[in-house]
Amino acid sequence: MHRPSLTKIWVKRVDTVIEISNVWKIFGDQPLAALTAIRDRGLSKADVLEEFNAVVGVADVSLSVNRGEIFCIMGLSGSGKSTLVRHFNRLLEPTAGKIEIEGTDVMALGSRALQNFRNSKIGMVFQNFALMPHRSVLDNVAMPLEIRKIAKNERLRQAAAILDIVELGAWGSKFAHELSGGMQQRVGLARALAANPDVLLMDEPFSALDPLIRRQLQDEFIRLSKILKKTTIFITHDLDEAVRIGDRIAIMRDGGIVQTGTAEDIVMNPADEYVADFVAGISRLKVVHAHAVMQPIDSHIALHGPMSAHSPRVNSTETLSNLINLAIDSDQAIIVEDMGQDIGVITRADLLRTVIEGTEVS
Repeated sequence: MHRPSLTKIWVKRVDTVIEISNVWKIFGDQPLAALTAIRDRGLSKADVLEEFNAVVGVADVSLSVNRGEIFCIMGLSGSGKSTLVRHFNRLLEPTAGKIEIEGTDVMALGSRALQNFRNSKIGMVFQNFALMPHRSVLDNVAMPLEIRKIAKNERLRQAAAILDIVELGAWGSKFAHELSGGMQQRVGLARALAANPDVLLMDEPFSALDPLIRRQLQDEFIRLSKILKKTTIFITHDLDEAVRIGDRIAIMRDGGIVQTGTAEDIVMNPADEYVADFVAGISRLKVVHAHAVMQPIDSHIALHGPMSAHSPRVNSTETLSNLINLAIDSDQAIIVEDMGQDIGVITRADLLRTVIEGTEVS
């Protein structure tokens, strides 16, 4: 069955905020020698460890992130995802490569310029809440503004406004130990947002929380993202979380990126067996949309004759879940349209095939 390229359908490359090119991070005493050997002799990670006693943390990573996008980087423990995110604001120095944020060459910044860049452009939320125990919630949130030497009354006003946005306005006078884990993480998010950064870096921010609280915070973050539209790099080891939150996802393995795309693209067209195994347990019902399931109208008409006037119609972005419910209620093939044009057709067989292909076989 013909399926259009999902990546091309997604494309609206309006404004690139983050661009990193050919980034390497090699830990050890001879990182440049190890990198040269990798490039010249094609050494594997195991070879590099044996010959140079060095560890390849990030391997030739290139990616770009658009304004307002939530870009999830995910992988198993040791895949390099948390190492990679620390390069965006140079908490780690890359062995090689280029990093640009908002047109600024981050690698070219001196120490003072880098500090100012971090304070003004980037907010970071860690798995560890890292709240100051001797400061109130309000003072914790105001810290980035204090570092920028904003007058006390103004920084407290701005901090209070951010606390209201994360629905903790009544807790400003409390201390960290008086808050639940989920509330502390919301304070951490508020602190990152207080300085109004262009970019948010979030390193597994919800992974230490109980499942129910974690889901609640995911909902909260999705809500805030729609309001604030911050360009976000979101690190996670949980594919369900990445699918739920991310506009696009990059899957990492052994320090490199295996595949980048929308959740739909990755689920429907895994790049290799590793990715296929990764996504095997993901439900397609909310991830896959009509444009990924449909077949060309001409092909359908050639086999089955003209479409019925009673055929239901859906937009190309309709979810598989809703398509199945529609097919239950109607015997007719479903016509898919986009911007007023008929672009494809979906039969019950198409839906069954999509569901079966997404079923993990034991």
